Amino acid sequence: MDASKIYQVAISLVPGIGNLLARQLISYCGSAKEVFSASKNKLTQIPGIGHKIANSIHNQSVLWKAEKVISKCEKDNICILHYTDEEYPWRLKQLYDAPVIIYFKGNADLNPSKAISIVGTRRITSYGHRITEQIVSELQKHKATIISGLAYGVDHLAHSQALRIGLPTIGVIAGGMNNIYPALHIKTANRMLHQGGIISENEPDIVPEAHFFPERNRIIAGLSDAVIIVEAAKKGGALITAEFANNYNREVFAVPGQIGQYYSTGCNNLIKSHKASIYTSISDIEYILNWDPVKTKTEDKNISADLSIPEKKIIGVLQQNFDGILIDDLSWKSQIPLNRIASHLLNLEFRGYVKALPGKKFILKN
Repeated sequence: MDASKIYQVAISLVPGIGNLLARQLISYCGSAKEVFSASKNKLTQIPGIGHKIANSIHNQSVLWKAEKVISKCEKDNICILHYTDEEYPWRLKQLYDAPVIIYFKGNADLNPSKAISIVGTRRITSYGHRITEQIVSELQKHKATIISGLAYGVDHLAHSQALRIGLPTIGVIAGGMNNIYPALHIKTANRMLHQGGIISENEPDIVPEAHFFPERNRIIAGLSDAVIIVEAAKKGGALITAEFANNYNREVFAVPGQIGQYYSTGCNNLIKSHKASIYTSISDIEYILNWDPVKTKTEDKNISADLSIPEKKIIGVLQQNFDGILIDDLSWKSQIPLNRIASHLLNLEFRGYVKALPGKKFILKN
C-alpha cells in the first residue's frame, strides 16, 4: 500500500474539510502527509482551520479509515487519483473546486483530446431520443469521449449510443462505485468499464444521497469541453449542470424544442437568456469549439501511444487552438508549469508534432 496515498485519501475524509480547504491545507503544509504531521498550533494558524478541525486531523481513526478505503479499492480494481497525480483529468484540475480525490474504474483515457457531456431530462420524449442518438452519432467522426451521469433518460441513452457506435463513454455517479444508481443501469455501467469507465468523488461503499447529485453535476461539466442539454424542464439537474459549465467557462449548447412543450422549456430558456448556444447539428460544435472536420485525421496521427501524459495534454490543447496559442495560455490550459512545458514543447517540435511561431506562440503541425 502506497503510504503517501493513505494521507491523500485521509484528508478527503476529515469531517469539516471540503475540496477547497483540503487544497489550501496541502498548499500551506507542502503535502497531504505533512498536513497530518503538522502541530495543532500550526494547523490553527491556517485560514479556515479551527481547533475542531485540527483535532479531527490528529484523530488517528481517519488514517485507519483511509487504509480500509484503499484496501477496498485495490480489491475491486478501483483507481484512486489525487489532484496532484499526472493521470488526474487536466480539465477537472482547472476547477477551483475540483475534487481532491476521484475514484475511477475502467479503461478510458481521462485526458482525451475531445470530450462532450450530454445531459437532459430523465423523462425523455421521442424527439429527445432521436436527437440524443443523432448527436452522439455525429460526434463519432471526432472520436469524442461522451460523458454523462448514468441517470434515466437522456444520460443513459447517450452512454448506450456511444457503446453501440464504439465511442468511449464515462459515467459520473453520485454514490460510490459499489452503489450504482439507478441499479437498473448496472449492466450498462459494466459494459462501460470496457469502453470508457465510471468516476466518483465518493469512496466505494457510499450510498448516493440527494446532495451528492449537484456535486456530481459539476464534475460532468468540468470533465468536458462543452455540455449539450437535449431536453430539460424549467428546473432540474440538467440546468444545474449548465450553470456549472457556464461558471467554469465551458461552452453550453441547448437543443431547441417545440414552444409550449414541458421538456423544451429549460432548453429554450437557456437559449433565450444567452446562457447556451443553439444546437442544430454538429457544425455548431465544430464552429464554436474550432473543431475542423478536415483535420480529424491529423488529430488521430498526433495522439501517439508513445507520447507522455503531459505531451498528450499539450496536443489536446493545441487541437482546440488551430490558430496557435501563447505558451502562457498553453501552460494554464494544460495545467503544466511553465518551467516544465518548454522541454515538452521542444521534444514535440523535434518529433514534428508542433511548430514554434514568433512571440512564444505554438501551433499544431499539419
